Amino acid sequence: MADTRTAPGTGTVPLKAVPVRYPGRWVAAAVVLVLVAMLVSGLVTNDNYQWAVVREYFFSEPILRGLVLTLELTVIAMAIGIVLGVILAVMRLSPNPIVSGAAWTYVWFFRGTPVLVQLLVWFNLAALYPVISLGVPFGPSFVSGSANNFITPLAAAILGLGLNEAAYMAEIIRAGILSVDQGQTEAAQALGMNRLRTMRRIVLPQAMRVVVPPTGNETISMLKTTSLASVIALAELLYSAQIIYGRTFQTIPLLIVAVIWYLILTSVLSAGQFYVERYFARGAVRTLPPTPLQRLRRQFSRGGPGPHDTAALLASSKDTR
Repeated sequence: MADTRTAPGTGTVPLKAVPVRYPGRWVAAAVVLVLVAMLVSGLVTNDNYQWAVVREYFFSEPILRGLVLTLELTVIAMAIGIVLGVILAVMRLSPNPIVSGAAWTYVWFFRGTPVLVQLLVWFNLAALYPVISLGVPFGPSFVSGSANNFITPLAAAILGLGLNEAAYMAEIIRAGILSVDQGQTEAAQALGMNRLRTMRRIVLPQAMRVVVPPTGNETISMLKTTSLASVIALAELLYSAQIIYGRTFQTIPLLIVAVIWYLILTSVLSAGQFYVERYFARGAVRTLPPTPLQRLRRQFSRGGPGPHDTAALLASSKDTR
């Protein structure tokens, strides 16, 4: 609706404020609503989804056991990736060419080969090394045993996922370290701090603002990548669903169960990532981004947007010629 006002001090000439119209937005919204309605209609009316079977197996014991194993595998693999990634990132930045070259070779190899291939190699490690020994290099061994006893499906999945993730985390952490101003390191060295203490107390805390967002993405990606462990017969979430539908031949409903659980877990991780990023953003921005609850409260507490006060704007910028 047009808003007709009279600008103060400008006579009796009426000012008509007409809000800008965006027809493209309405068209886009209509298209999206039609597509959503089609999707919902297909989900409700298509009996092939077998929602009753989905409800039956959603909280079944095999699915929940696979869900717990998926979470454990995600946490362990990410812990290995982050710890080893920090070490590799520091090695990459070392002035020693042998140390930095070794770290570069590690990153090159594990980023250059598919994680599925790495899982299969670890699972079949006994074909290369039938006996695994731990001891002094080129000297006596203290512990030895069959590789089949050491490299179980769980161990192979942890090694494959964790070591592969370390290569990616090394580059993420290295980028975060390089984002810190060089003057911070120089000031720490002027105070007599050694390289390790400078990295631990000065550089890494400031690098967290750059490291946290991609690390959250890697965690979400790792949760989904654990499904690759199904190829080595590890009973995580996807493999548990496969075992059930291999017995009942209800493939689609069991896959829907796995999909819903993955969506729930990734949504929880995404929410956690938001709050972690918000925590480390303190001091870097003047105003922290509002939380979803704050946005919702603000949306319902404030009144509807009133028309722009054109008359006041003209009065404040009135030509006084």
